[in-house]
Amino acid sequence: MDFTQLIHDLTKGFASFSWGNLVMIGVALVLIYLAIWKEYEPVLLLPIGFGCLLANLGMSNEVGFMKVIYDAGIRTELFPLLIFVGVGAMIDFSPLLSQPSLVLLGAAGQFGIYVTLLLALALGFPLTQAASIGVIGAIDGPTAIFVGTKLAPEIIAPIAVAAYSYMSLIPIIQPPVMKLLTTRKERLIRMEYSPKPVSRLTLVIFPILVTALVALVAPDAAPLMAALMLGNLLREALVVDRLSKTVQNELINIATLFLGLAVGSTMTAASFLNLKTLAILALGLLAFVIDTVAGLLFGKLMSVITKGKVNPLVGACGISAFPMAGRLSAKMALEEDPSNFILMHAMGANTAGQLGSVIAGGLLLALVTGLI
Repeated sequence: MDFTQLIHDLTKGFASFSWGNLVMIGVALVLIYLAIWKEYEPVLLLPIGFGCLLANLGMSNEVGFMKVIYDAGIRTELFPLLIFVGVGAMIDFSPLLSQPSLVLLGAAGQFGIYVTLLLALALGFPLTQAASIGVIGAIDGPTAIFVGTKLAPEIIAPIAVAAYSYMSLIPIIQPPVMKLLTTRKERLIRMEYSPKPVSRLTLVIFPILVTALVALVAPDAAPLMAALMLGNLLREALVVDRLSKTVQNELINIATLFLGLAVGSTMTAASFLNLKTLAILALGLLAFVIDTVAGLLFGKLMSVITKGKVNPLVGACGISAFPMAGRLSAKMALEEDPSNFILMHAMGANTAGQLGSVIAGGLLLALVTGLI
């Protein structure tokens, strides 16, 4: 027996282990803690945290089964598309279609993307990376991964982690900004909900029409929008209930699990413990805050224009994070007045933000690829 080879085999894991790996394992344990004990979006943070743990124990996205998962779902952009099919099947566009003015809040919620892009350029990031960093502000993991994989695959790890982490931390990040920029009087504003009836024909035509328009106007966003609208069409058709339930449950759960592991597997010490990664994470957070601020300020403007008929809190959910942002705005209103229900308005703005993030990502892709 070759004892030298045996000792080498038994200790090779320790030989490649560094202090950086230990730090990242600490990060992984924090993510797992937040998922299990704090219940901050455990469906996202738990697989990301465990993937990070594996990555720093020698099982990154460059070797073994984690490489298979990463190559199959991230490099091919399959996982984001599958998740969007599931998200589309969960979305009810009726509140938005009955209150089309909420589209404006969805547009305002993307403002931080472009501000952050310009700031990243000013800090020396190349255009492709700056655009990918800006998209973090949409707080939409699939869109961020889709755009980042096409424009700047070399920084997809921090982009994906930032997008999903900030999405899961919405209950921590947004409330202070919402309270700072709104008065209690504004948060107490009641919004009447007397929606115009939306016919079944309208609900069926809507996903088909949106897919066609986006494919013609912003073809770079077409795959994401098509996936989202396919899921919504399955929901509204009312004749494929099994398919609708499958994409809302089994499909999106499986895709989210593997996407989380794949994202976590990119969180190695070598790729994360550097100033560039910290700058990306900071810029992504800034984009998120700017989006929230822009949405709130636009909500306040709509409140003034309508003479107090719009609660500015609904502006904060003009970002894409569906349905967490909509639920949070409704919860904030209920905390001020337990009988003030703005959930349907918040969800209308939130679905507008979902559409806005996909279109914004597509426009960035078209703009950047046209300039490089």
